[in-house]
Amino acid sequence: MTELHIGLVISHLGKGIAVEVDNKVILCQTRRKLETVATGDKVKITIVAKDQGRIEELLPRHSLLERPNKGKRTRPVAANIDQIFVVFATEPYCDFLLIDQYLAICENRNIDALLIYNKADLAASEDIEQQLATYSALDYPLFRVSAIENDGIDKLQQALSHKISIFTGQSGVGKSSLTNALIPDKELKTNTVSAITKHGRHTTTAATLYHLPESGDLIDSPGVAIFGLAGLSEQQLAYGYREFQPFIDHCKFNDCRHVKDKGCAVRLAVEEGTISKVRYQRFLKLREKMPTN
Repeated sequence: MTELHIGLVISHLGKGIAVEVDNKVILCQTRRKLETVATGDKVKITIVAKDQGRIEELLPRHSLLERPNKGKRTRPVAANIDQIFVVFATEPYCDFLLIDQYLAICENRNIDALLIYNKADLAASEDIEQQLATYSALDYPLFRVSAIENDGIDKLQQALSHKISIFTGQSGVGKSSLTNALIPDKELKTNTVSAITKHGRHTTTAATLYHLPESGDLIDSPGVAIFGLAGLSEQQLAYGYREFQPFIDHCKFNDCRHVKDKGCAVRLAVEEGTISKVRYQRFLKLREKMPTN
């Protein structure tokens, strides 16, 4: 009977998949009927030749991050993520609608959400500080860092330890600078994987899992800047606003859309100032952006 080895998917390399087994990287193909494998997946493989294998089985996931694909389909980006760090900065201007979108997906995907305010050495406007205070009041951990000045990186390293994490956020907020500050030998590691698997250059959009120097893993995925509202229903979007959760069950109707519905407990909480009016308005905007069924 062929021996099965348990491995960790660390990257997609062209048509091959790099799987780490006992600290060694094996280039694998997958069985045809197997569902799409994502970086962070745990798998069972058979070794077919030196440094080559075949993925035989996908082990259960505790979380999955997807992005929109062709039509109404979705494509897995990364699996078994414990926490998503949403990175934003004063420049480019904070897109709070996008931040709310990420947070809503985390609430529905069994993934912890944390916020990184990068370029904290630059002065923040009063509006930004008010928004940060709203998130902090909702118990979203907030890290003020500067990748350039190396400020706050130690605290961030502590939060990353013993977890699988991923950074996301709009372009230009400094995700790459942060990743390079946390993984000084990132390029060397990437080249080593490519050399071992004899695949040449690594693709820039591939999600890649790196082991952090202290402990923990970071999945670097340049293509994950926008993973959309794929797979979320209107009810899940409302649930994704953490402060709505205590009120949803008190709405008069089970299918309340929290827009102009009679007896909506969420809207009443907004009117009474219990829920941030600005966050509620962003919820309405995201509802409009949702894919129609």
